[in-house]
Amino acid sequence: MRHVIALDVGGTGMKAALVGADSAASGGTSPGAPVLLHQARRATGRERGPEAVVASILDFAAELRAYGERHFGEPALAAGVAVPGIVDAERGIAVYAANLGWRDVPLRALLAERLGGVPVALGHDVRTGGLAEGRVGAGRGADRYLFVALGTGIAGAIGVDGRVEAGAHGFAGEIGHIVVRPAGTPCPCGQYGCLERYASAAAVSQAWAEACGEPEADAADCAKAVESGDPRASAVWQHAVDALADGLVTALTLLDPRTLIIGGGLAEAGDTLFDPLRAAVEHRVTFQKVPTIVPAALGDTAGSLGAGLMAWDLIAPTTPTTPTDPSEVTP
Repeated sequence: MRHVIALDVGGTGMKAALVGADSAASGGTSPGAPVLLHQARRATGRERGPEAVVASILDFAAELRAYGERHFGEPALAAGVAVPGIVDAERGIAVYAANLGWRDVPLRALLAERLGGVPVALGHDVRTGGLAEGRVGAGRGADRYLFVALGTGIAGAIGVDGRVEAGAHGFAGEIGHIVVRPAGTPCPCGQYGCLERYASAAAVSQAWAEACGEPEADAADCAKAVESGDPRASAVWQHAVDALADGLVTALTLLDPRTLIIGGGLAEAGDTLFDPLRAAVEHRVTFQKVPTIVPAALGDTAGSLGAGLMAWDLIAPTTPTTPTDPSEVTP
């Protein structure tokens, strides 16, 4: 069975998959919607240093290739890998990742060599997840969309006609560093008042821990307290929602997306987040068109699916990837 290797590398763990394509819809003439044929996970092992992390990625990819040969009768046709930090996708270089400790790693070339010369695509983790959400997840069918991940930080992916815009230097979509509170909280990026200092899951966790006096409290706890009517939690939550709405209105003013997809840990709060967020965005717009604001649909499979889509694009750039329901992308 034809398949590709997909790797989603995180700060603490790696998710991987062998991704096939359901060609039934096209009569078998071309690949169709991505199908997760096999999934695996393992620790990134960053405590062992950046060289060990790279070695782990290469070993994992080689194991996946061998698994595919044993179980599907042929080696993978291509591979896709998503990594955090600064990525030069055109040259295939993982430029910098603070949480992995690496600089200027020629990851595409290293993987291609380890995998017997197959084509390899390298992408930024959030943009890769955004690619999957746009093609086969919450944004399917939208010609213009913005995917925003609310995690430890905040980052985005700008979707245009089935592809994700990386920008001239690979920095497109860094919505977390839009300044929403001038002269506000310092950000590690060097600015003050960046969006992710107020509306990321990490920022909400810190604010709620301070407000409730429980050092281990996190954003999920804050959401639960909001639902139970705790006024302290409501104040913390609304503070984050207001900052998020300010950042999103700036983004939609510039990009005019048809669909706005919100993912990441904070989005798991469901209506507790989306109801006030939709209201806050609508309150702020004047001439702008409010996009459809929806939760991400693919969960933690988005990175692997996106990496798989990048790999398929290397060998079949016109691959149709529009299932009727997000559940179709998993076995």
